[in-house]
Amino acid sequence: MLLSFDVAAEAMTEHDDWHTHEHLPERLSVPGFLRGSRWVAMRGTPRYLVLYEVVALATLTSAAYLERLDHPTAWTSKMMPSYRGMTRGLCVVEATFGAGLGNVAYVARFKPDAAAAASLRHWLVEEMLPALPPRPGIVGAHLLRGAANAPMTNEQRLRGSDAAIDAALLVIGYDATVLDELSRSALATHELERRGATDATAGLYRIDCALSHEEVGA
Repeated sequence: MLLSFDVAAEAMTEHDDWHTHEHLPERLSVPGFLRGSRWVAMRGTPRYLVLYEVVALATLTSAAYLERLDHPTAWTSKMMPSYRGMTRGLCVVEATFGAGLGNVAYVARFKPDAAAAASLRHWLVEEMLPALPPRPGIVGAHLLRGAANAPMTNEQRLRGSDAAIDAALLVIGYDATVLDELSRSALATHELERRGATDATAGLYRIDCALSHEEVGA
């Protein structure tokens, strides 16, 4: 699940406290959640990016997860109205190359043009992404595809309706200079659109906090 959003300026400090000490532990205690990470924009918008890695897509519509969403805590209820422009994608991993979690990520969100979707996917999956992880500064490259609609819940009602994600590209590494250069050249939004993407937006993010299911259990 990939989320991107802004938070009202006056609520940012409390948001980060809440998200770190209550929200991530709550989410990572749900069966099927593996790891959650919060990222903050170094360049581009929106400010925040959150990635939840789960066992299966069904985890994101499970009874245990929906129970949490329909019964937000008092602190969650206080924070939700501070969210702005939430985009929330329930995704499958279309392709993944490399392994590990770096401290910098280039993230591009886009919608494949119907006529060029096959050629865009071939270029990304067969040519572009497999070559990235061996490069200095990069650890992994991943293509996500929106695959399910997020049910309306009480938590979502507190912040307003969420937008969906059609597709997203994540390149994760440890050298911001390398990823910044990639974001301005081979994987720039204009290059993605030349290859068949539409409505492409992108940002360069640094990791802010990460938590695993095992850590919550411990």
